[in-house]
Amino acid sequence: MKALYFAWVRERIGKGEEQLSPPSHVGTVGELIGWLSGRGDNYAYAFENASTIRAALDRTHARHDAPIAGVREVAFFPPMTGG
Repeated sequence: MKALYFAWVRERIGKGEEQLSPPSHVGTVGELIGWLSGRGDNYAYAFENASTIRAALDRTHARHDAPIAGVREVAFFPPMTGG
């Protein structure tokens, strides 16, 4: 699957996108965040407050308990505010 990172998530990780192949035990958005957090200090820093991270699966907003099976694209971004 393709991962997209936006705003300060992108800045902390150091890239805007990448291809991911998570292990089979990673089945939800939250588990994916946990797995990504273990990929290095930059990922750990980006996802240190996982509950604040928003996600979209194939361009549809998703909760952290949403399954990722069959997803082609996952996007991570900080909370958004209107204005």
